[in-house]
Formats: sequence, C-alpha cells, structure tokens
Amino acid sequence: MELSIECGKRTSGQKTKALRREGLLPAVLYGHNGAESVALTVNAKEAEMLLRRVSVNNTLIQVKVPEISWSGPALLREVQTHPWKNAIYHLSFFSVAAQAEVAVTVPLNYIGEAEGVKNGGGTLDTILTEIQLKCPPNAIPETVDIDISTLDVGHILQLKDLVLPTGITAVGDPEALVVNVLSPKGGAASGEEGAEAAATAVG
Repeated sequence: MELSIECGKRTSGQKTKALRREGLLPAVLYGHNGAESVALTVNAKEAEMLLRRVSVNNTLIQVKVPEISWSGPALLREVQTHPWKNAIYHLSFFSVAAQAEVAVTVPLNYIGEAEGVKNGGGTLDTILTEIQLKCPPNAIPETVDIDISTLDVGHILQLKDLVLPTGITAVGDPEALVVNVLSPKGGAASGEEGAEAAATAVG
C-alpha cells in the first residue's frame, strides 16, 4: 500500500506556535528542485498516523504539495520531537525522484540459531542491529536478513560478508564486526580472526 501525505506551503512569517494551535506542524522538503527547499505545513493528526507506519530514513512516502504543483516519492529524513512531551515538532522530507541512489538505514534480521549457541554452549553477540545502505529509491529493503545458523563458537561475520541484493551496497568499514559467537566462558570471539575483528570494531 502506498503511503502518502498532503502538505501545504508555509508562508514566511507564520509562527510555529500559531500553526500548532491550528492543528498543523511545520515541515520542510529538500531535493525536489536542486538545492532549493520549501517550507511546508502538515496536518498534525495525519503526521502522527503516518509516523506509526514509517521509519525515518527508510520508508518511501508520496508527498503531495498542491500549491506548488509538486508530487513525488520522498524519505522522511528527520523527526524533531519535544524533549519530554513526546510531541512532534517538525518533519523533514527528502525527495528521491531525481536520485539514482539514496542512503538509507535498514534493520538487520538475524535468522536461525547459531550452531555455536545450539550445540557449543556459546552466546550470540550481535554488534549491529541496523546498517546503512546505498540503493536505488525503488529498491529499499525493509530488512537485511542474515542467516546465522552455521556460525560456530569463535566465528564472526563482518560487513563485507553480508550478501546483499544486486545494486545495493553497504556503507561503512568492510571489516566492521556485525555478529560473532562468544565462547561458553563469555570471552570474545576465539582465534586470531576474532581478535582482529574485535579490535577493528573497537577502533
């Protein structure tokens, strides 16, 4: 199902407190026309409903701004909230219509039970729970699945070991440690390879 939200154009001089009293939130759209940005308003209740279904820097949203005759896919780049009221204060959208690829943050989904945990008494140590990817705007994965069933005690997976779909690349140090299986004593990954990877992750 396509996620969409309609925005109004915010005129200069409109105070944010006045907008919120009217049930609106300030927002901004980047990337729709080069380096130009446009100030927007969003219905507060619609924004709250949208945020229940999208993830920041991950989910494509069809943003519509009738007043400037613009509509296109965008990522929700940032959500500013009140420090203790948990109320939404500002949204930032980034148009991806003209982008060959975008940088997104995707959660990791670990599949299976590691051999070293199941039969070796080890402990699975997940260093990363999400990674940054570069991919086409129309090919953003919801998650990256990682099969850990063959990992034994002392085995590791690094960023370079992840199998990603064609056209999608991981952003970051290829040597970065993603997951390993700790020894039954709770030590770090055994062997020279594990020690080197742990040093890389810390450094």
